[in-house]
Amino acid sequence: MKILVIEDDREAADYLKKALAEAGHTAHVAFDGEEGFALASQGDYDVLVVDRMLPRRDGLSVIAELRARDIGTPVLILSALGEVDDRVTGLRAGGDDYLTKPYAFSELLARIEVLDRRTGGKEVETHYRVGDLELDRLSHTVKRAGQEIPLQPREFRLLEYLMRHAGQVVTRTMLLENVWDYHFDPQTNVIDVHVSRLRGKIEKGFGAPVLHTIRGAGYMLKAG
Repeated sequence: MKILVIEDDREAADYLKKALAEAGHTAHVAFDGEEGFALASQGDYDVLVVDRMLPRRDGLSVIAELRARDIGTPVLILSALGEVDDRVTGLRAGGDDYLTKPYAFSELLARIEVLDRRTGGKEVETHYRVGDLELDRLSHTVKRAGQEIPLQPREFRLLEYLMRHAGQVVTRTMLLENVWDYHFDPQTNVIDVHVSRLRGKIEKGFGAPVLHTIRGAGYMLKAG
């Protein structure tokens, strides 16, 4: 799922972005209402998570303007304002759900997934297999030929992304944006280092290579 978080509290926004990434989703963050509106009106997001109290433009104004422009992306409103009237106002402004702060991340995630299902979002896969290589998101395990392979968190995210796109060329830009959350090239060899480490772990001592370098294009995960 691709999620836009509009939240001016940078610590809260960074926590939410990291937690959503660990749950297997891609999260982008806007720190004020104007930026949030611009991204929400131009980006292809599955769900928006919008704080009510925002600088430059309040959250309800953002939602109302999106609805006025026939942008129907599901919206989960986050707010410290939790009275019945506050919730009703938020829902009438165009919000699809309302969660008061402080909140449990597990509940927020469940609500996001419900909103995505309501709009026909695809069910998130939890198990991937390429040849004899397997990855399970729920147990956070990787196995090849039945043997468990311990991976660091970044290596796990990298492999998961490659397995989700098995048989396809995955470019550096795709990896930077979806595994490292960079929207620019830091001009380092960070991807090459992590791919090399991952390749060593999932190929050394096993059969045929599965992680292939496509010269001048990127990488591809495929069996055989």
